[in-house]
Amino acid sequence: MTEQIEREEHEEFKLRLEEWNKRQDKRLELIEESVKRIETLNSSIEKLAFNMECMLKELTAQGKRLEILESRDGEMWRKVVSHAVTVIVGIVLGFVFKQIGM
Repeated sequence: MTEQIEREEHEEFKLRLEEWNKRQDKRLELIEESVKRIETLNSSIEKLAFNMECMLKELTAQGKRLEILESRDGEMWRKVVSHAVTVIVGIVLGFVFKQIGM
């Protein structure tokens, strides 16, 4: 025949089982909080990635515009130097031609 357990033993088992359930419930709550935090973090990372992609596009466009602006200054400087050299050569030739009487 099966042994019957005493009432005290049954109550003790019941208390242990309730404590175990409470611990498991607490663990589940902690896991749920962690999952929520991970979801929030994931969402933030997605936003960050999108913003970084937009920044990269904007930075690329700015780089192209900067190259154009820098090349304009270089072209203008080359034109100024070219005109200055032409003027100097013209002055020298004019002086030489004046000296030889032309």
